[in-house]
Amino acid sequence: MTKAERRVIDKVLVIIGVVLVAAFLIAGGLTWKAYRFADDSVRSELSQQKIYFPPKGSPALDPTEFPDLQKYAGQLVDNGPKAKAYANGFIGRHLEKTAGGKTYSEVSSEALKDPTNQQLQQQKQTLFQGETLRGLLLGDGYAYWEFGHIAYAASIASFIGAAVMTVLVVLGLARVRR
Repeated sequence: MTKAERRVIDKVLVIIGVVLVAAFLIAGGLTWKAYRFADDSVRSELSQQKIYFPPKGSPALDPTEFPDLQKYAGQLVDNGPKAKAYANGFIGRHLEKTAGGKTYSEVSSEALKDPTNQQLQQQKQTLFQGETLRGLLLGDGYAYWEFGHIAYAASIASFIGAAVMTVLVVLGLARVRR
């Protein structure tokens, strides 16, 4: 390969590197924006709901029944991990006790067969409300928060990629000038 051919290849590689730097920066910026949007949305939406874990020492947050939730005692549910803990650890445990571990679907079927049974009707209503809130906390709170944090990791990776490619472009430019 001649020096002229090598110089052309170096120039092409530098141009490709510049394009990659731009692509990494754009991807990093977009994924950072997605992360901030998801994080802010989850925090705002959950905070507006004003869902609090029971205070420390409260019988509603008995340490023997809820040992994993003690670290959240009295706190506002305002992020993904707290939403997941409240949904599964607090609501989920209460729902398990409501109808002997049966789900809304199971109790609803029984309630349709026996519409005058007030206990079944109350269990059906409690399970519906509890499962709905639990699903919203897990879907709109925890899952959305997780997607935001995946976007955060992608933005960091993109910015690191841009930095590495910038170094390679500078080294390529130095080689072209020699």
